[in-house]
Amino acid sequence: MSSSCIEDLSIQDNQWYRIAHEMLSMADIEINGSRPFDIQVTHPDFFKRVLQEGSLGLGESYMDGWWTCERLDIFFHRVIAAGLEKKLPHHLKDTLRIAAARLTNLQSKKRAWIVGKEHYDLGNDLFSLMLDPYMQYSCGYWKEADTLEQAQEHKLRMICEKLQLKPGMTLLDIGCGWGGLAAFAARHYGVAVSGVTISAEQQKLAQQRCEGLDVTILLQDYRDLDQQFDRIVSVGMFEHVGPKNYQTYFDVVSRNLKPDGLFLLHTIGANKTDMHVDPWIDKYIFPNGCLPSVKHIAQASEGLFVMEDWHNFGADYDRTLMAWYERFLAAWPQLAGDYSERFYRMFTYYLNACAGAFRARDIQLWQVVFSPHGVEGGIRVPH
Repeated sequence: MSSSCIEDLSIQDNQWYRIAHEMLSMADIEINGSRPFDIQVTHPDFFKRVLQEGSLGLGESYMDGWWTCERLDIFFHRVIAAGLEKKLPHHLKDTLRIAAARLTNLQSKKRAWIVGKEHYDLGNDLFSLMLDPYMQYSCGYWKEADTLEQAQEHKLRMICEKLQLKPGMTLLDIGCGWGGLAAFAARHYGVAVSGVTISAEQQKLAQQRCEGLDVTILLQDYRDLDQQFDRIVSVGMFEHVGPKNYQTYFDVVSRNLKPDGLFLLHTIGANKTDMHVDPWIDKYIFPNGCLPSVKHIAQASEGLFVMEDWHNFGADYDRTLMAWYERFLAAWPQLAGDYSERFYRMFTYYLNACAGAFRARDIQLWQVVFSPHGVEGGIRVPH
């Protein structure tokens, strides 16, 4: 397909092209323009596909090589800041999926394992090369950091300080990932850690990384937990819980936390309370995920916990994602033999689209500290 297909007058006269051109101009994006954030369209059916299929069509057409963009992160920042995604038609499948989310429990015990198999089990080789040495697949804290490793170490230390960890304490890590936080807390704060994950690949590597430390890594659903701990932490896992399970989740935390304990929740958050999930992200990256809102968290925790602190550093996720993307690009020559070119385009799209969304402040990153009954005199929470 010629890269200059859009120069064909028959394409420019096409109604789909005209609508797309008008919409993109609202974000100051040109079709086949010369700026890094302009899109280069190589397939004449691109416009119809996106306007008919919305977000899913945009992402899948990128994976199919129908369009390119030198700086996808800037493209998405502009598109989201201009509110263009709200102007795209809602595909019938999206409407049905949202309806299903309201009627059914997409994150039931049986379905909860899907995201582990489809995303976190992609391969430890990919994540080992893309992430920092602590294998943190969540937002770093860049306030006083210059590198990804520093940002993630500062995040881990801040979590441990917010939880006021002391030697001899027990810590439960719900959604422990590859064991980075568990190892850090055990090594630097002298606590005994129990971590749970629904990814077999994560469990395997976490057990290796925590060898010789007072850390136990279990492959199980959080709903099966029934043991009291001094402290509980959950980083980047609540996004997979789902609105129908928020109350159950906080009930489980309450049941497993000692009366004088502290709980820290680290999660991506939505500005609005609804069931909407980006259909492309849902299909290709995080199946059955849903971002909680302030209202979701407040309602589910009410009556069980006192909210001691709420910290938003969502702008730091933009920088974290771009650092991951840089490392992903550098590692691709080592990974290319095990992954397809389509996978490369999918992961490129995912990292840059998310970076653009955080840059536009469309989504947030929250750390919330809870206590069961309120800490006498309050607590000082380091930021």
